[in-house]
Amino acid sequence: MAENADGVAGAAGPAMISPEEALRAVLGAARRLPPVTVPLHDALGKVLAEDIRAPDPLPPYPASVKDGYAVVASDGPGEYPVITESRAGNDGVGVTVTPGTVAYVTTGGPIPDGADAVVQVEDTELVKGSLTDQKRVKILVQTSKGVEIRPVGYDIERDSIVLTAGERIGPSEVGLLATVGVTNVKVYPYPTVAILSTGDELVDSRTKCLNRGQIRDSNRATLLAAAMQQQCKVLDLGIARDDEEEIERIIQSAFSSGIDILLTSGGVSMGDKDFIKPLLEKRGKVFFSKVCMKPGKPLTFAEITANTAESETSNRILAFGLPGNPVSCIVCFNLFVVPAIRYLAGWANPDLLRVQARLKQSIKTDPVRIEYHRAVISWLANDGSGTPGFVAESTGHQVSSRLLSMKSANALLVLPATGSVIPAGTLVPAIAISNLSVSTPSKSSLLPDSVSVVQATSSHDTVANGHQEAAYRVAILTVSDTVASRAGPDRSGPRAVTVVNSSSERLGGARVAATAVVPDEVAKIKDILQRWADVDKMDLILTLGGTGFTPRDVTPEATKELIEKETPGLLYVMMQESLKVTPFAMLSRAAAGIRGSSLIINMPGNPNAVAECMEALLPALKHALKQIKGDKREKHPRHVPHAQAAPADTWERSYKSASGGEMERGCSC
Repeated sequence: MAENADGVAGAAGPAMISPEEALRAVLGAARRLPPVTVPLHDALGKVLAEDIRAPDPLPPYPASVKDGYAVVASDGPGEYPVITESRAGNDGVGVTVTPGTVAYVTTGGPIPDGADAVVQVEDTELVKGSLTDQKRVKILVQTSKGVEIRPVGYDIERDSIVLTAGERIGPSEVGLLATVGVTNVKVYPYPTVAILSTGDELVDSRTKCLNRGQIRDSNRATLLAAAMQQQCKVLDLGIARDDEEEIERIIQSAFSSGIDILLTSGGVSMGDKDFIKPLLEKRGKVFFSKVCMKPGKPLTFAEITANTAESETSNRILAFGLPGNPVSCIVCFNLFVVPAIRYLAGWANPDLLRVQARLKQSIKTDPVRIEYHRAVISWLANDGSGTPGFVAESTGHQVSSRLLSMKSANALLVLPATGSVIPAGTLVPAIAISNLSVSTPSKSSLLPDSVSVVQATSSHDTVANGHQEAAYRVAILTVSDTVASRAGPDRSGPRAVTVVNSSSERLGGARVAATAVVPDEVAKIKDILQRWADVDKMDLILTLGGTGFTPRDVTPEATKELIEKETPGLLYVMMQESLKVTPFAMLSRAAAGIRGSSLIINMPGNPNAVAECMEALLPALKHALKQIKGDKREKHPRHVPHAQAAPADTWERSYKSASGGEMERGCSC
């Protein structure tokens, strides 16, 4: 259906736009606020609106780099009288160091006239038992002109630009401004934000006893705190009933008060009492009212031009009609309002920080909308791949009404709309919404010892929203003392993950759902193999390393204690493939077999060998996994049923010829 000029598709309602388009619209409508001059102590966190030049050089005099003695460099080593002391301040003024004399100086102290170098205290000795009252010192080293002296303007030259317009002022910048004597600074102010909650069901958070149909207003408290965290001035508009006239009156009053941003929560969906969008349309231009994202679909953004009560000039106001669900509300605030606040406040780059994080759990994605999944991300020395990196742990159930999913969350994982499962261990984009350095993963969810933080999903989570997960789940265990102790990176594990996931179709839809690293210890290998097989019900478990002849190579021993049925054919195929590359392949003691419904295969620790072995097994693995699940009918694609099979064996043909053709029909397989 064709859209009209306002982006409305007939009776189907407003068209949804992507989050990227929505953010472009917001920033395109935003304009930087006029600069203001503030005292230095109020400038922290704000953006400079002008270049700052140094009125004086720094240091303003030749200064000593270290505690020591100012000397005439050409004098060289020897014993000299100390004629004065030059400490920070005016000490030593009017005294000249001449050849054959020295002066004591402290770090940062002015260099007396006549001296052209400084010898640090460590390269001198005080002379004891001098016949005079004058202090004497031995200079033990030869120095050269200019050593350990900061000349005038060494740090900052006169009239040089020390800070440029557009730089954000932090503690160091405050110190630099003080250094050059700036006490009042021209900066871009942060906007004034008005916040209104709407809904008949809402009551003030101070309400002790709730009546039927009432809930305490959490959105307004959340948004007030979030706006103040962004250094904004805030105006609390309270709670409005679902009454069009009341809401219009409150909004009009806010527009006239000189605000820069209006935030409302609730009243933006398709109900008969959702008045926010129509009211904004009456006062200005609505850019969009639906965003193809989860959570936060019913988001309205408009630009309003209003006259303030204090002046006749018009004021441009950015109005956001945020969803009423608490999580949707704060997610939309972070994704769209925060960049708008930053842009108004002069930030050169208002975008939120993005990093790559490795998933700790497998996550099911939405089939239609991009999802911003709440998570805690932490920097770990081993992110599951054997190298340092961010690891993302979901905050749990992600329903948009569940504010608990925002608790402790410091990032939003950006998950594509595929309707599939993203396996644990996959790198995904993460948008930081608070300080990344203060969070740590929950101890209860970490695997023991050196097991990586990437875990498997439970077997009962295989179906969501009507879309099936990967047909087979694969777990990969790197067995290595070196990797487990973090003395070296895991090269085999990531290679195996890549091989399996890239061969997913040939493996019947198999995907890696868990990875781990353990040392070469039977107990620890058995522990995770048993948990993967018996608890997590993994379909295929691959171990990497520990199959050789050294005393620490114990992976086969750990595996044999667990498997219930051996699968020697798989080992034979891997051996044949590996022998094509190196004769040392015959030294492998790998084991393979079935435990319950899990197929466990030992593979070499060499990354290339892992790829070679997987390639050799691929033709049969899919069928093996189906048979383990109980499908006795699963055969090779070219299999001919027994009743239809033609005799292929030489002895069968001979017997048939000798018996006149009468024989029971056999099977070629």
